[in-house]
Amino acid sequence: MPETLSPAEARLRFNELTLPCPRDLTLAALLDAQGVASNQVATAVNGEFVPAPMRASTALQGGDTVLTFQAIVGG
Repeated sequence: MPETLSPAEARLRFNELTLPCPRDLTLAALLDAQGVASNQVATAVNGEFVPAPMRASTALQGGDTVLTFQAIVGG
């Protein structure tokens, strides 16, 4: 078994799904491809919160875990 996955085999976890992780995939592109209304969710990659303005520049890699969750607003 190879120690690293080729780009064609790289996978990531998106909520409850296991998906391919092509080279140069960003968080914003993943949300768009999955039909997620990005203005209605908060996001985390590998347990770290990613603010909406940072999603387009947040590169994803094989093995990453991406979660979306309902943003809590108010006080």
